[in-house]
Amino acid sequence: MNKGELVDKIAEKAGVTKKQADSILSAILDSVMEAVSSEDKVTLVGFGSFEARKRQAREGRNPKTGETMTIPETVVPVFSAGKLFKDLVSPK
Repeated sequence: MNKGELVDKIAEKAGVTKKQADSILSAILDSVMEAVSSEDKVTLVGFGSFEARKRQAREGRNPKTGETMTIPETVVPVFSAGKLFKDLVSPK
């Protein structure tokens, strides 16, 4: 499912226009990205949580030359699925 299909589904389920659904979805995504980029954790009970995590510097290899190199420390966004989401995807 891409963003357009998701907007259609939101509009149908919420009883709003596609334009309104697109605005709402864009606002939600922007808000989540802003919060995570400022190192806040966003938790949506049942769905999951978004947060920024530090990835330590590590040693890697240049695939072209095979030469050892240091990959610098960085911060990456992480999503952890909530229990209800996990149970829906993988029923017992």
